Amino acid sequence: MQMKLIPLFLLVGMFAIAGWAEDAKPEAYSPELVKDAEAQYKLGRSYYHGEGVTKDYKEAVKWITKSAELGYAEGQGGLGILYYKGEGVTRDYKEAVKWFTKAAEQGNAIAERNLGICYYNGHGLAQDYNEAVKWYTKAAEQGDSQGQNGLSNCYYKGQGVTQDYKEAVKWYTKAAEQGDGDAQLNLGLLYHKGEGVAKDYKEAYKWITKSAEQGNAYGQYNLGLCYYEAVGIAKDKEEAVKWITKAAEQGDEDAKEWLKILKSK
Repeated sequence: MQMKLIPLFLLVGMFAIAGWAEDAKPEAYSPELVKDAEAQYKLGRSYYHGEGVTKDYKEAVKWITKSAELGYAEGQGGLGILYYKGEGVTRDYKEAVKWFTKAAEQGNAIAERNLGICYYNGHGLAQDYNEAVKWYTKAAEQGDSQGQNGLSNCYYKGQGVTQDYKEAVKWYTKAAEQGDGDAQLNLGLLYHKGEGVAKDYKEAYKWITKSAEQGNAYGQYNLGLCYYEAVGIAKDKEEAVKWITKAAEQGDEDAKEWLKILKSK
């Protein structure tokens, strides 16, 4: 049974724009009081999440657009995400790229990463791995875990940069240590395969477990395989079935197939 490296995940991140004040109270930002870009952004984000107000994507777009048009980087990046995901507005990758670019040029790490994702996938502009690496690097160097994971994937696959497993391990480690589930899985699999790092099944098991415990379906599937194949841990068929079942319940097709095999034995 072969363990697999997670496919390049590259999905635009959750609406978690940097700089959101966790202690800010949405009620303090009524339309009558909104007079600056930051407050407009915060009100829009409140509507997006339904925090203190009724969730309303169109109102979120309205207020975040006002913020973005005033040049507020977080508003620009947030508006890009709304266009990319088609929430409260018709999905438009070109508009997403436009706003990601404005925010990225101001040094917003999440926008840098999302712009890299657009270049990598060719969403809203021509696919360009070199540009993807450029923007991933900017985000990664600011500590953005998804940017670090995206950059790692490029190093692992040799896309837009010379293939370098050691660099992949370096950036996966940085992201994994921040709790990024995809990076934790990928780092574990590199330890399992001995690519860019000495083969170490205990380290493989450790990182794959961290990913699985966060609910990552690929992590759960691979953790099940660790238990089935005794990779870094004693063989345990019940644990193997448990974790592969969790992955199957999330729709992982490989997990579904292996679950049939395991239950038939």
